[in-house]
Amino acid sequence: MTASDAAAPSRELVLIGGGHSHVAVLKSFGMRPEPGVRVTLICRDSHTPYSGMLPGFVAGHYDFDEAHIDLRPLCIFAGARFVHDEAIGIDTAARRVICGDRPPVPYDVLSLNIGSTPSTADASGADVHSVPVKPINGFLAHWDRLVQRVLAHDDVRSLHICSVGSGAGGVEILLTVQYRLTALLAAAGRSAGHLRFHLFSDTPIILPTHNASTRAKFMRVLAERAVALHLGQAVVGVERDSVRLADGTGMPMDVVLWVTAAGAPGWLADTGLQRDGRGFIAVRDSLQSVSHDGVFAVGDIASVLEHPRPKSGVFAVRQGPPLADNLRRVLCGAKPMAFRPQQKFLSIITTGEKHAIASRGSWSAEGDWVWRWKDLIDRRFMAKYNDLPDMGSRATAAAGGMGVAPDAAAMRCGGCGAKVGGDVLRKALNRLAPVKRPEVMIGLEQPDDAAVIQPPPGKLLVHTADQFRAFIDDPYVFGAVAAQHALSDIYAMGAEPFTALAMAALPYADEARLEDDLYQMMAGAIRVLNSANAALVGGHTSEGAEMSLGFAVSGVVERERLFTKSGLQPGDCLLLTKPLGTGALFAAHMRAKAKGRWIDAALDHMLQSNGPAAICLRAHGARACTDVTGFGLIGHALEMAAVDGLTIELDLDAVPLLDGARDCVAAGIVSSLQPQNLRLARSVWSAEAAADNPAYALLFDPQTSGGLLAGVPAANARSCVDALRQLGYAAACAVASVVGSSGSAAIRLKV
Repeated sequence: MTASDAAAPSRELVLIGGGHSHVAVLKSFGMRPEPGVRVTLICRDSHTPYSGMLPGFVAGHYDFDEAHIDLRPLCIFAGARFVHDEAIGIDTAARRVICGDRPPVPYDVLSLNIGSTPSTADASGADVHSVPVKPINGFLAHWDRLVQRVLAHDDVRSLHICSVGSGAGGVEILLTVQYRLTALLAAAGRSAGHLRFHLFSDTPIILPTHNASTRAKFMRVLAERAVALHLGQAVVGVERDSVRLADGTGMPMDVVLWVTAAGAPGWLADTGLQRDGRGFIAVRDSLQSVSHDGVFAVGDIASVLEHPRPKSGVFAVRQGPPLADNLRRVLCGAKPMAFRPQQKFLSIITTGEKHAIASRGSWSAEGDWVWRWKDLIDRRFMAKYNDLPDMGSRATAAAGGMGVAPDAAAMRCGGCGAKVGGDVLRKALNRLAPVKRPEVMIGLEQPDDAAVIQPPPGKLLVHTADQFRAFIDDPYVFGAVAAQHALSDIYAMGAEPFTALAMAALPYADEARLEDDLYQMMAGAIRVLNSANAALVGGHTSEGAEMSLGFAVSGVVERERLFTKSGLQPGDCLLLTKPLGTGALFAAHMRAKAKGRWIDAALDHMLQSNGPAAICLRAHGARACTDVTGFGLIGHALEMAAVDGLTIELDLDAVPLLDGARDCVAAGIVSSLQPQNLRLARSVWSAEAAADNPAYALLFDPQTSGGLLAGVPAANARSCVDALRQLGYAAACAVASVVGSSGSAAIRLKV
């Protein structure tokens, strides 16, 4: 075995869910990486809410970032791949995680920390007409709509809001919602007198797992806040505007918060994992599944048979370190250790305002100081995962390269052209289903040395090529963006995509991982190519220190429909279909300095095809077109102006920017290509007036899979922008106008 073989990943640790235990695992593996282990986190959200701070966030005491752990930077710190998708199944026989919108992800060792949802099985209509408080991110989306509903409601008719469930979660969320809505109405100069709050429980007491002193304190608070208690009355049905009780009584109710006993997602039933009577994964005291040694489960989704405990975030937090240790042990072939959770734990429940009640065993305390104590505990916990140490080049490698150390890679044989083996290539390609075109006479199906294509009669062939290294750690998403980026040149020429040749480089790994990496990357690309009716007809694969992908693509177009960069006329408006900022954002991402939601939004734009935009632009009389990529907006606008020696007036305030792009530039983080692009500033008039504006720097920001920049007659500009936005290009707008001929290309800033 060579040094590069030893450094390449040989075991796959996959984490499903970004819960409290898994963030501890990621931090642990970041502090002490396990040689030969590749970690992948699958999570539907880039920001995971901390349950301890959810009430404070709803109450307005914390902003979004204070109450959420940003998983993308944490994954970069851990050297882990982040798969932004939802797990919907597990094939335990094949050891694969089934995802909602991408190919399955293979694992050697698997861990689940996906939380739970309140069970609605015993109440008809509750799954449709109630608002579940878990999963927390789902509740937060409902919460925004609830706020808007209350603010839009008239002050005449009563609005009834209830919580079903009188445990700590039900009591706390109802008091918090009451506090926040009252405060919002007061800020709007309105009374909250029309709001009515109710608490339902099938038990005769509130907080049944807490001591009598704590219950008494909350009974007092609920009475002071005029919350109507309906104890010992189970809700058995929920309608659009009412609830039905077990005795048949109906009560009007506008908003129903569902905070009852936790339930497990239904898809676990098809995994073959042994579960307890309530559907939760049965695990040993090692946190291992009792039926599958290679599967672990923690938090609400797990039931530790030897040590049953309530479903509480405090246990998930405590399970993190022993889970990380046992995952390492199993990955290294060692026996996992038993973990015994504590019997008693500190519980601090807030009342909405900065006031809280604490309990542990028979002890109880209340006051503003208790809230400050909780605030200190919570902030210290969050700082461990959001305030990460600077990792320098290690972060850059983790963010996208997915490779091995250069000195190790150098020992891998290069005399064969570093090609990927035939078996690996064949197996990966056999799993793909590229679109077929009748014009392809010899393509992927035949083992010939080159593809043979019959061009459509009467059409011009348009050829282009693009290739770049991985900038994101998910090969599926990277493959899709790379394909979309390559096709943009075809769309910018007004052509229809025709064929594609792939040029792929994969990080060193064993055959199974090489095959899966190639499959994942090409599956993302094929999804884009197929949707564009572009036939993949061949390509070349190789091994290297990092992942990269490119395409040589061709398109076809009638001569009279061909777009070029020339043809602008004085008076034309220049329209831009996508916002700027991918260069700065991914430079920050590679340093673990970009927020996850910024990267999510950027990827959404990068994955958006420019095909419909090109058709729309032509329909509105576009005369010239290009796509905005490596040279930035200024560079590509100058290319258009240079053909006829035109001057373009650019409205700096109109240029759309991706969320977070300004923040990155303001922090001094720009793409490595930015300094070269800035040399074009000599052709920009009035630049001095805008030099301190972060938006100015982003005019030179190199884009990956950027938007189209097209000149259309001024009379058509407004209707074209409206049509583009209806097609989903939400940021499309007019950014410049052609003001005349100057004999040489120039950009004049309007600031």
